[in-house]
Amino acid sequence: MTPQQMAAALVPPPQFTDASFDSYRPDPDYDSQASVRDAVAAFVAAGPTEAPRRGLFGRKKQSAEPAAKSGVYLDGGFGVGKTHLLAAAYHAATGRKTFGTFIEYTALVGALGFQGTVDLLRGTALVCIDEFELDDPGDTMVMTRLIKELTETGTRFAATSNTPPGALGEGRFAAQDFLREIQAMSDRFDTMRIDGLDYRRRAVDESAQVVSDVPAALPSGTVTLDDFGAVVAHLGSVHPSKYVALVEDLDAVGLTDVRAFTDQTDALRWVALVDRLYDAQVRIVASGTPLDQVYPDVMLEGGYRKKYLRAASRVVALTRA
Repeated sequence: MTPQQMAAALVPPPQFTDASFDSYRPDPDYDSQASVRDAVAAFVAAGPTEAPRRGLFGRKKQSAEPAAKSGVYLDGGFGVGKTHLLAAAYHAATGRKTFGTFIEYTALVGALGFQGTVDLLRGTALVCIDEFELDDPGDTMVMTRLIKELTETGTRFAATSNTPPGALGEGRFAAQDFLREIQAMSDRFDTMRIDGLDYRRRAVDESAQVVSDVPAALPSGTVTLDDFGAVVAHLGSVHPSKYVALVEDLDAVGLTDVRAFTDQTDALRWVALVDRLYDAQVRIVASGTPLDQVYPDVMLEGGYRKKYLRAASRVVALTRA
């Protein structure tokens, strides 16, 4: 994928093409879902902020009014509709706007350089960041710098994550090493908590579907058929930012002999692929270990637990599509 293709792909995935605040269905048992929907809609309706004015010698002019937050940050478990609301914000916003996952933006920096990415996004009214993650402190520092540079020119942000800004990196590495960067980002966002259950599992069995004959079970259309271990090995040779190209135009993927992970790096790469499969709504037909049971307890007890559980939820839906 060229940098131009990567930039052009910064739009909501196909399943959220028509997402709106009206089509979001809040769970009546959790009041926060409706209240956050209304708050995000109000944030978008307020329109773009004015870039800070500067004084004669470059210093920002002080205002008697408290500075408005330049972004909203939706925190909550998986399956409560955060991405739907993020896509609804994108569609409702006026002016230039972008929508991408955390990894897509950091990959863009890798392709264009930091200043090149700032130049590309400068003037954007709303930048939507889905699945704000902290797998690498360097990536987080790049993203906080990017947010700082763009907010100072009037760009606003909407982001989602399973972890509030102040807890990013918790359980993964020494978060205190870059606490200042995390706090700087947190200060720019209004954090909104969404409670609720995973909607994908409200009406389906708790486990991913397994078949005995993958080729026979594959639907018609454009499909693939691979050994699960071979796919995992191949993912190690492709940057996760380009996984979107691996699943482009596919109707289904067939995976034989699925087995549990023994290496966390492999498991995280698989999670990244699941996210792209889910975005594109590509059906999965698999044999072997159920795909929601491929993470051993030692992994589920670590700092990436929420990522693994999100992926497990998504493969349950994709294997039962």
